[in-house]
Amino acid sequence: MKKIVLFASGNGTNAENIIAHFKKSSQGTVVSVFVNNPRAKVIERAQNHGVKSVLFDREQLNNGFVLEKLNEIQPDLIVLAGFLWMFPANIIKEYPNKVINIHPALLPKYGGKGMYGMNVHKAVLENKEQETGITIHFVNEHYDEGKFIFQQATNIENCKTADEIAAKIHELEQKYFPQVIETFINT
Repeated sequence: MKKIVLFASGNGTNAENIIAHFKKSSQGTVVSVFVNNPRAKVIERAQNHGVKSVLFDREQLNNGFVLEKLNEIQPDLIVLAGFLWMFPANIIKEYPNKVINIHPALLPKYGGKGMYGMNVHKAVLENKEQETGITIHFVNEHYDEGKFIFQQATNIENCKTADEIAAKIHELEQKYFPQVIETFINT
């Protein structure tokens, strides 16, 4: 069984969806959620599923503490599910092609520093895009520039608010993210 580690910063709906998916899978299991925000709802969501959390701060992310904890686990895949900080090069180097992220737009559009969550949806709305979507990609040393694994588009021409766009993106994330992870760990 493949070991999956999640990284999250906030509410944790994607993380919880992934945990629930793999509770029913014989291919992999979520063994831990690494969290950089002590008030994040994802901690409670993980705990409700019996998954332990590892809490860390920015210094611990960069000084080797987080890498040491990962090396104790030896994950087969590291999944960023709403993790907002730049991911450290030392972890990417230690786990090549084993760190993936989901972005709430069709990269390369609307990627880069500061482009997450509602910031993305507001920019998409302001630019009067007819479609947007999700991109699942490898993580490298630059925000949102890793090789694409999967993209799925959705029509948003009838969306009048960023919240409506966010709801459509959330549906895509919930449907496709666990499936893509499962496919990925089986290759």
